[in-house]
Amino acid sequence: MAQAGSAGLGAGEQRGAAPGRAPWRWALGLLWLTAAPGWSQVSGDRTRRQWPVPYKRFSFRPEPDPYCQAKYTFCPTGSSIPAMKGDDVIEVFRLQAPVWEFKYGDLLGHMKIMHDAIGFRSTLTGKNYTMEWYELFQLGNCTFPHLRPEMNAPFWCNQGAACFFEGIDDIHWKENGTLVLVATMSGNMFNKMAKWVKQDNETGIYYETWTVQASPEKGAETWFESYDCSKFVLRTYKKLAELGAEFKKIETNYTRIFLYSGEPTYLGNETSIFGPVGNKTLALAIKRFYYPFKPHLSTKEFLVSLLQIFDTVIIHRQFYLFYNFEYWFLPMKFPFIKITYEEIPLPNRNRTLSGL
Repeated sequence: MAQAGSAGLGAGEQRGAAPGRAPWRWALGLLWLTAAPGWSQVSGDRTRRQWPVPYKRFSFRPEPDPYCQAKYTFCPTGSSIPAMKGDDVIEVFRLQAPVWEFKYGDLLGHMKIMHDAIGFRSTLTGKNYTMEWYELFQLGNCTFPHLRPEMNAPFWCNQGAACFFEGIDDIHWKENGTLVLVATMSGNMFNKMAKWVKQDNETGIYYETWTVQASPEKGAETWFESYDCSKFVLRTYKKLAELGAEFKKIETNYTRIFLYSGEPTYLGNETSIFGPVGNKTLALAIKRFYYPFKPHLSTKEFLVSLLQIFDTVIIHRQFYLFYNFEYWFLPMKFPFIKITYEEIPLPNRNRTLSGL
């Protein structure tokens, strides 16, 4: 399960990117926007839809376009998930480390921008394993498209997949993050989990960076849910609890990146907007929105782009979201964007997390 096209269950963290984006620049830009001052709120009536919009699953995983080239190879030492003996006792570990720790150390750890994974240890064989879910072509390519001159529509290099490999890099997880035992289960439970992971990986194919809500207040309407490394960990924990795994009572926190907006407006898909009989005015507006996020920027170009993004998102309160391969308009609201590090409790047997 580790080849692109059937991408997944093959290895490594935050190690993928198409025609390169400098991740540290957009991380700093993201933090700069989170500090932006507030403005008065506006709202409008919209047709009521199901919120949050359900994440779309697919019957198969498509082959990536050759244009999408990884800067860091996805899952370089990956392997299939082994079958465990039924009476084996499997230890489950919470793994967490700063995003891009392999390149930037604890830089993003100070901002609590963390990557999550799961570790396993067979007590019969003593072998350790790591399982994680992340982008095939790095975070920037999953969050923003490429504007290719030969194409009318924005071009997306967005896939995410599971990665499984033997071994746990203790130094990577312990030095600036977390490696802690959270649960135990039987070999039979592990084997059932492996079947579920395969199905989950083959049907959930794309990455979603943003959680979009009406406000930061507790109980606020959620318009769109993220689909990232932490959500994969939470889904897996939920499945393990359903299978009967015993979880410890320890605090577990996760990074979430929020956008805040009024009720979103559905705009259409690539064909209806950018096709031969599409909406040319809307198509131009969407491409203008994404233009400042283009890769390969000089420092001067990056700073100019940040000002353009500030003007669009904060001053004019506009954001175009691509979700389920469809476009939505977000009427942005204060505080516009926020990065949080929130506690989400470990599940109990027979009382699992919902909505993941």
